[in-house]
Formats: sequence, structure tokens, C-alpha cells
Amino acid sequence: MKNDVIVETQMLIRKPVEIVFNAFIDPVITTKFWFTKSSGPLQEGTTVTWEWEMYKVTSNVTTRKIIPNQLISTEWGTPLTTVDYEFNALTEDTTYVVIKNYGFDLSGSELIAAVMNNTGGFTTVLDGLKAYLEYGIELNLVGDKFIKK
Repeated sequence: MKNDVIVETQMLIRKPVEIVFNAFIDPVITTKFWFTKSSGPLQEGTTVTWEWEMYKVTSNVTTRKIIPNQLISTEWGTPLTTVDYEFNALTEDTTYVVIKNYGFDLSGSELIAAVMNNTGGFTTVLDGLKAYLEYGIELNLVGDKFIKK
């Protein structure tokens, strides 16, 4: 049974909304701050595969809805959850991005672990996005988050 838990992260990006929105649609840009490979751009009604080569992990991502420069709604993960990316143009040159992850079919310690992992993960994504779009720096945050022991 799905619960009411929502993981929410947010960040101000000092770039126009069109640029920030496109950074999540176009895998050529997204690979600069998040995953390492994608089978294609996000398009409403399609499924793409994202890959994190350093971890040997893939995920099928289905795009449910796109409202240009406002919303990208996807489903992905194990277990499957909804991830919404909301884009709010504050000025011509600033965008407030909110990522909401919900629809967890977990409880107890499994739910707590998922909330902690996803909150940290999406915060890392937004930090990397900010560095890349504002300063042109690829911080490799996702690749450096977990080291092999």
C-alpha cells in the first residue's frame, strides 16, 4: 500500500528556466551532473534507461507528463515511485527547482532508509546541476558519493 510520504529537495539555479528544464530533458547535459548514460531524451509517454556505470546500476525511467519549462513527471526506481521535477521561473535569469519523490510502498525502517537515501541523492543532483549550469564545473558528485572499500 502506498503511503503519503513525500521526499522534497529544492535549489535556486541562476539560469533561465528553459536552460534548467532542458538540463533534465537532454541526456547530453544531464550526464554532466547525474547519470553517465541514457538511451535517449525524456519524452512524454516513453521509457528510457539511465545508467550509472561506476556503480553498474541501471534504471528504466518512464516519463508520464511534461509541461515545458514547468514540470517533468516520471516513474522509476526499485520499488517504483513517482519523481516530479518542478521548474519555477523567479526572474528571467533564475529558476527554482523542486524535486518531489513519492508513492513509496514501504514502511518502517525500509521507508526511513529510502527517504534518507532519496533526500541525499536528489540534493546531490541539484548541487551538481547548480555547479554545472552556473559555473561550468563537473563536480562528479554522484560518482564520488559512494566509494568501493
